[in-house]
Amino acid sequence: MMYTVAIIAVLITILLALVRALLGPTVYDRIAAMNMLGTKTILLIAAFAFLTGRHDLLDIALVYALINFIGVVAVLKLIEQGNFYTDGETSVDEQHKVNEK
Repeated sequence: MMYTVAIIAVLITILLALVRALLGPTVYDRIAAMNMLGTKTILLIAAFAFLTGRHDLLDIALVYALINFIGVVAVLKLIEQGNFYTDGETSVDEQHKVNEK
């Protein structure tokens, strides 16, 4: 019974995070909402694993947590820098500033 209530609560918070991800208003609000959605999905998988007695699903939850973390870091880096890599060259914004001078 307790795991069922926890699953229902997590589903409600997933719905609220999805609403925040769709409505925004900023890109950072959307990224935070998607991170929270991933975290709640991990909790949902873990609660479902304990409810059904399939503890092997916890490995899937752990892998999903790592993918969620790496994905959020990659998206934030893409938004901040405009690329996924730094090769010592100037960024696009810095090149525009140099060209304007």
